[in-house]
Amino acid sequence: MNGADTAWIIVATALVLFMTLPGLALFYGGLVRARNVLSVFMHCYAIACLMSVLWLAFGYTIAFGDGNAYWGGLGKMFLLGVGTDDLAGTLPEVLFFAFQMTFAIITPALIVGAYVERVGFGFVLLFSGLWMLLCYAPVVHWVWGGGFLSDGGIFGDTGVRDFAGGIVVHETAGIAALIIAVFLGPRKNHTTPPHNPGFVMIGAAMLWVGWFGFNGGSQLAADGGAAMALTVTHISAATASLTWALWEKVKFGKASLVGMVTGTIAGLASITPASGFVGPVEALIIGAVAGVLCQEAVNVIRNMLKIDDTLDVFAVHGVGGIFGTIMIAVFGAGSFAAQLGSLAIVGVFTLVVTVVLVFVVKMITPIRVDAETENSGLDIIVHGERAYDHAS
Repeated sequence: MNGADTAWIIVATALVLFMTLPGLALFYGGLVRARNVLSVFMHCYAIACLMSVLWLAFGYTIAFGDGNAYWGGLGKMFLLGVGTDDLAGTLPEVLFFAFQMTFAIITPALIVGAYVERVGFGFVLLFSGLWMLLCYAPVVHWVWGGGFLSDGGIFGDTGVRDFAGGIVVHETAGIAALIIAVFLGPRKNHTTPPHNPGFVMIGAAMLWVGWFGFNGGSQLAADGGAAMALTVTHISAATASLTWALWEKVKFGKASLVGMVTGTIAGLASITPASGFVGPVEALIIGAVAGVLCQEAVNVIRNMLKIDDTLDVFAVHGVGGIFGTIMIAVFGAGSFAAQLGSLAIVGVFTLVVTVVLVFVVKMITPIRVDAETENSGLDIIVHGERAYDHAS
């Protein structure tokens, strides 16, 4: 065990949990109408709790157990046989478990943005739990757990390069979000602007800070690689914020706060897979392109395809993660065959599993609330609470 590595990953674990609670909750909560903000908080909080238990029970062993090239088996259910002296590299394995658990929390939580203001709470919990176990955890094994997409797998000695989750986190969550948005259909009334842009900015800022643990922690060591990952993460986020705002100004004559901080998230998602393989100049390029690319993706999904992916999960996270994954090969840090092939394999797998789960889960619990609940707001009807005295 290395004390410095262990100390850093303890901090990084806290930072990644901070991304979901309260970062993502505030970011998403500020974007919806006042009558639905508590439902968004509830979704994020409940998912964090449920994924923690499921990761302990089955998720970790599926992702990182000693199985075969396709899944990790069930040998480490409930961390059976894993004690304080057991190591994963230079870290206590229980710490590696906890660090990866925070990734298993935020990935299904990202999907929340696609279905806010109209989804059934039971559907959120049942779908998220099954999706994490049956879609996310196997993909983790394939890419990070020594599975068939990693080094020595189907792409030879140079397997896929995905440092912190461009494929594992952002592509899977983005595709799942888009599919659920299609199944749900659009909201009855979605012309109301975000009820609290201040929440959105605070949440985005928390995500930005937490992302240092997300990407820097993925080095699994306290060394120069972690420092570089942290640095390029910041550069990409800052650059994408500026290019998003500039592109908004060019197109609409005004640069909005919500737009600028959405650019931040686009830059962070785009650098995530590449953060361990590129330097500051490459990060500058990735961020600069991401701010425009993801904004145009929002326009395509929302206005051209007329899909109500409410908080633009696919356009920002999905497109950003896919773009960053490809840029690894563009900058010579990975092979195009491995990067594109893995994107395709995981994309198809995520699509199939998500579609099947949506059909199965909505037979058990309604996917969408009724029109009266949607009109009155999920907060008061579903959860019996209001965020404000006069929620609109």
